[in-house]
Amino acid sequence: MFLTASLIGWSQELPASGETIPPVEKTKKPTPETAKPVLDTIKKDSTVNLDELKVANDSTKKKKGALEYNIDSYAKDYKEIDRKKNIITLYNEAKIVYGDVTMEAGKIIIDLNSGNVYAQGIVDTAGVYTQKPVFTQGANIVKPDSIVFNKDSRKALTYNSITAQGEFNVKAETTKRVNDSVYYMRNAIFTTSEDPENPNYYFLARKIKFVPKKKIVTGLVNMYIADVPTPLGLPFAYFPMTTERKSGVIVPAFGNNVNQGYFLQNGGYYFAVNDYLDLTVLGDYFTNGSWGTRVESSYRNRYKFNGSFRFLYENQIQSERGFSDFAQTNRYNINWQHSQDPKNNPNSRFSASVNLGSSQFFRQSFNQVNQGATLNNTLNSSINYTKTFQGEPQVVINTSVSHQQNTNTTTDNISMTLPTLQASVSRVFPFAPKEGAKKGLIHNINLQYNLRGENRLTTNDEDFLTGRMFDNMLSGMQHSIPISTNFKVFQYLSVGLNANYDESWVFQTFDQIAVDDGTGTVEIVTEQVDGFDSFRTYSYGANIGTTIYGNWQSTKENAKIQAIRHIIRPTVSYNANPSFDQYYEQILDEQGLDILPEERFFSRFQGTLYTPPGQNFSSNIGIAVQNNIEAKIRERDTTKTEPRKVSLLKSLNFNTAYNLAGDSLNWSPLQVRGVIPLTQKIDLNLDANFDPYALDNNNARVNTFNVNNGGSLFRLTRAGARLNFRLSNKDFEKKEDQEDGEDEDILENRNLQNGGRDDDLFGAAVDFADGRQFQEEGNKDPVDIDEQRYRFKVPWSLNFAYTMTYNNAQRQNEINRQSIMVSGDVELSPRWSVGGNTGYDFANGGVSFTTIRFNRDLEDWRLSFNWTPIGPQQSWFFFIGIKAGALSDIKWDQRRQPDPVF
Repeated sequence: MFLTASLIGWSQELPASGETIPPVEKTKKPTPETAKPVLDTIKKDSTVNLDELKVANDSTKKKKGALEYNIDSYAKDYKEIDRKKNIITLYNEAKIVYGDVTMEAGKIIIDLNSGNVYAQGIVDTAGVYTQKPVFTQGANIVKPDSIVFNKDSRKALTYNSITAQGEFNVKAETTKRVNDSVYYMRNAIFTTSEDPENPNYYFLARKIKFVPKKKIVTGLVNMYIADVPTPLGLPFAYFPMTTERKSGVIVPAFGNNVNQGYFLQNGGYYFAVNDYLDLTVLGDYFTNGSWGTRVESSYRNRYKFNGSFRFLYENQIQSERGFSDFAQTNRYNINWQHSQDPKNNPNSRFSASVNLGSSQFFRQSFNQVNQGATLNNTLNSSINYTKTFQGEPQVVINTSVSHQQNTNTTTDNISMTLPTLQASVSRVFPFAPKEGAKKGLIHNINLQYNLRGENRLTTNDEDFLTGRMFDNMLSGMQHSIPISTNFKVFQYLSVGLNANYDESWVFQTFDQIAVDDGTGTVEIVTEQVDGFDSFRTYSYGANIGTTIYGNWQSTKENAKIQAIRHIIRPTVSYNANPSFDQYYEQILDEQGLDILPEERFFSRFQGTLYTPPGQNFSSNIGIAVQNNIEAKIRERDTTKTEPRKVSLLKSLNFNTAYNLAGDSLNWSPLQVRGVIPLTQKIDLNLDANFDPYALDNNNARVNTFNVNNGGSLFRLTRAGARLNFRLSNKDFEKKEDQEDGEDEDILENRNLQNGGRDDDLFGAAVDFADGRQFQEEGNKDPVDIDEQRYRFKVPWSLNFAYTMTYNNAQRQNEINRQSIMVSGDVELSPRWSVGGNTGYDFANGGVSFTTIRFNRDLEDWRLSFNWTPIGPQQSWFFFIGIKAGALSDIKWDQRRQPDPVF
C-alpha cells in the first residue's frame, strides 16, 4: 500500500531528527560555462545505472553489485548530474521508473552519497505548489506532499500522503514505513469518501498502526461530520482492511415498537464460509418477549450456478400474559432462489423459486419495510429439473414440485404437487421423405407421445408441513398420443386434421351410495376406494382456414399515410368427443336398489386427479376471425427514405361455437377481444361477451333468440377494459442517449424475494436489514460539478394500471370492478429522488394502498424515508447510514410498524 517496495539501491538511513527535505526553489537551468566541470547536463530521456555512476566518481571505492533493474528517467526541463556533490536532479514533470515502481513529481533529487531520494512539488509563477509526488507500485498509489526514501534500511517518510485501501481513503500528516507490511502514521484521517481532501465525514486518529490489506489499529479516535467533532469516539479501534470476505459481528439496530416495546433488530454474525458460500444469522429481540430470527445464505459458482436461501421465523407476543388481549403467534417464511448458467450443460437444467410459509407473514411481520408485499394475495413456488436426450426423436424428461398458496384465507388454501413427472417425445413424421420437403396429407402425418404423472394435495396452514397434509393426496398418470396432419386445398386454403388418444391411470376412485336415514331423506355418501384403475378416451377434429389481405396504396407521393394493410384470418374448426357412458353407473343403495326419486348416474372417476370421461356425445363447430391492421407512415425526417410501419389495430378477434349434438342453447356467446395501440408504448385491451339468447323473468337463459324476444341481435353480458403501461424518460430519448441499467430479471427476482411485485407498482423492494432499495445497487457513473448544480435531464418513471369490468349476465347492468393505480419516481436532482404510489377504487369508493418515498444520496451516506399515511397498513420507515460496506453498521433507523392482527 504505502511505498510497499524500495525504489532503487541507495544506502544510509533516513535524515536525522530535525533534518528536512531540501526546500523548494526555482532552479534555473545552468549554462555550460557554470556547469563545468561540476555539472553534466544529460538528455531528457535516458537510462542511468547509479552504481556505475557512483564508481566513476570515486575509483578507489569498490564497485557494488548491479541494480536489479535499470532506471528510466524523464524530466521536461532538465536533468543534471553534480559529480562533485554526487547528486542527480530532475526538474519539472520529473519521472523515474524502476521495475514496477514509478515516481512522478515536480522535482526529484537523488543523493548518491547518502542513498536518499527526495521527491517534492514545485512552486509555479503564481506561487501555487504544484506537481506533488505520486508514487505507484502495481495497483497501489500514494499521493503525498513530499517523500524521502532510503535503500539500505528499507524505510521511508511521507508527508501529507493520501492512499486508498479497499473502500478506505487514508490521509496522514506523517507516515513512516518500517517495512513492506507495517506503517506508522501520525494525525491521520480515514474515510470512505471519494474526496479525501474534503470528506463529508472522517475518523481522526492521533496514532495509527497500518498493515496493508489487513487492518488498521488506532489509539484515540473520533468521528467528524462536516469537520465537526461528534461524541462518537473510542479509546482505541480496530478496522479490518482485507479485500476478501471475512466473518464478523453485525451490529443490531435499536428502537422502540409501540406493540412489542424496545428492541434490538437485525443483529447477528456473518460467516464467510468459503469463496462460493456465505451465511448470515440475524436475530430480533423485544422487551415484551417477542423474538425473531433470520438465516440467509448466498452461493455462487461462476459459469455454473448461483442462488440464495432465506429462512425467517418470528414469535410474536401481544400484550402481557394474564391479560384478556394476550396472544402469541408463530409465523415463518422460506425463500429459495436458484438458477443455472445457460451455458452450463444445456441438456440438464435445474432451477428453483420457492416462496412459502405462513399466509399472514408479510402482512404481520414486525421486521417488514416492504408494505407493498401486504397486497400480494398468493405465494408461489416451483422446483424444476429437466433432462434432454438429444437425437431423433428427441426425448425430454421433466420433474417438478410446485406450490400455490392463497394468503387471503387459511382453509384449504394451499395446493401442492409432490412431484410432477413429465416426459415427451418430439414429433415423428413416419411417412416423410428422407430428402426434400414434406408435401400433402400423407407426408405431414405426425405423432407425439406425452406422459404426465403427479401427486396432488390440498391442505391448510395448520396442517402444512405435517404428516396430516398427505391424508387426501391424489395420485395418477396420464398418457397422451396426439396425431395430426395438414395440407393445402385450392392453393389458398389450409386444412388440418387431428386426433388424440388419452389413457389415464389413477390410484384412488370414489364410490357413491344412496343411504336412507330412516326419515325418508336420502343422502349420497361418497367412499374412497384405494387401488389402481384406468380409463381411456379419444377425440378427433378438423380445421380449415386461410389468410385474406386487403391493401390500400396512396396515389400521392408526399401523403402522410403511404399504405394500409388489413389482414383477416378466418378459421372454421370441428371437434367431436364420443360418449363414454361405460364409465358411468347408477347410484344405488347398499343392497343394489334404486331408492332415489329419479335415476342418477355417477362415474367412479369423479373427484380423482383427472376429469372423468364425458357421458354425452359432443360435436361442435367453431368459428373464429382474427383481424390486424397496419399502416406505413411517411417519416418527418426527410433524410429517411423508407416509411415507418405502425400498427393501427394489433388484434380484433371474434370467436363463437355451435353444438351440433345439443337440443337447445346450441350457440355459444360471441367473444370479442381487441388490442388497440394508443401510442407506441401504450395498448388498450378490450373484451366483451355477447349472448344471442334471451332471459326469462327469473333471469335464466331460454332457448329463444334475443332478437325474437324484442331485443337486439346480441345481448351484452360482460365487458372489460385494461390499460397497463410503464413509461420513463428513456422512452423519449434516442437509443444512443440511453444508459444501461441493471438487468431487469435480477431486479425482479430480488423484488419477489423480499415480498415485492415484479412490476414495481408499489415501488422497489427494500432489504429487511438496511432499508436499501435494490435499484440503488450497482456502480453509478460519477456526477460532475455542473450536473450536481443543474439538472439538464430529469429522470422519471411512471407505472399506470387501470381495470374495469362490466357485468350484465342477469340484468345487473353494473360495473362491479373499476380501479386505477399509479406509481412513479422522479429524480428532482442528481441526488434527490421522490416517488410514491396511490390509487382509487371506483366500485367501492375509496383510496387504495398509498405510499410516499423520499431518497437522498448524501454522497458518502444514504437517506430514505418511506411513509404509508392511510389505511390499515399505516407505517413509516426512516434510515440514514454510510454507503460503504466496511462501515455499514454505522447507521440510524426508526420505524413505526403497522398494528398486528392476532
